[in-house]
Formats: sequence, C-alpha cells, structure tokens
Amino acid sequence: MIACPSCDALHVERDVPVGETARCVRCDTVLEAPRATAMTRIIMLALAALILMVAAIFFPFLELEAAGRVQRASLLDTVTAFSRGLTAPLTFAMAALIVVLPSVRFIALIYVLGPMAFGHRPAPHAERVFRIADHLRPWAMAEVFIVGVAVALVKVAGLAHIFIGPAFWAFVALVIVTVLKDNFMSRLTLWKTLERRRAS
Repeated sequence: MIACPSCDALHVERDVPVGETARCVRCDTVLEAPRATAMTRIIMLALAALILMVAAIFFPFLELEAAGRVQRASLLDTVTAFSRGLTAPLTFAMAALIVVLPSVRFIALIYVLGPMAFGHRPAPHAERVFRIADHLRPWAMAEVFIVGVAVALVKVAGLAHIFIGPAFWAFVALVIVTVLKDNFMSRLTLWKTLERRRAS
C-alpha cells in the first residue's frame, strides 16, 4: 500500500508503465509519473543549478545609487552583512537556507541518480542520501529569498536608483531550474528504481 502525500488516502501499489501517470483517487495528486528520460533531465537541471548558484554567489547582485554614492553588493556580501554582534546567528541561517542546503540537495541528487542514469547499480548509501535530499526540500528556501528581494526592491525603488546585476538573474534562473527539477522528479518512482537496481 502507498499513501497519498496530500490527503493520506491509501492505494494498492502497482507498476505504472513509462509515460503513464498514477493519481490519487481522492484529491488527484500525482503519486507516480515514470518518464523515460527523467533521471537524465534531473541530473542536467541539478548541474545547471549548481553552476547558477556559483554565479549568484560571486557576481554582483545589486547596485544602488543615491546622492551620488554607488554601493554594489553580491549575495556573499548580503550573507556576511549580519556576521557581527548579536546578529551573527542570522548569517549562518541565511547561508544555510539560501546557499548550503540547496547546494547539498543538488549534489545529493546527482550522487543518487548519476550511476543509475548510465545503467549502473546505485552508489553506496544512495537510499540514505536520497532520504536526506528529500528531507532538505522544505528547508531549501532560495525561492523565498528571491520573493523577499523583489518585495524589498519595490520599497527601495523610490529612495535610490537600482541596477540589477547578473547574479540576480542567475538566482532567478536558479529558482526556475529548481522548480522544473522538482516537477520532473517523482519520489515514488525513484524509490522503486533504487530498490529494483539494488536488487538486480
């Protein structure tokens, strides 16, 4: 039996053919959606996300001009802005939620899916690594950060001239790539694939 992640309705587990979609009979949530090239797409998107993360960290994020003064800031500057005094724990929280946890999740997915995408047996401890990646999903808050930045830009726009840097667009692309990756990924299908490949 498998439980729907949304409404907990129980369903009899069956093999779903590639290209078909199994949905919950109660709330219509997708339970399983195996696709022929899903693992390859997830790996490519995870690699793209890691590259975009590097660009978002080190390239200029925003440039503010007010009263003849220009201030440039990168994502790294934003994270370290609270590194002194009582706000130091906020630095670790921002770094973890915006940079570290998403990056760890991307690397974990590549580690789990990489060998299987080439037809090999799963890597050692792949099940444990995939479980960690799955648990990290709610805590990887890159999309929350970009929404917060957008709200702040609206409020600051009347006080200074704002120039958006390449890191901002890299971060926007990172959020889009992450959403696409999560849409391609069927957790139940991946668990079944891990079990089947491990047993073979």
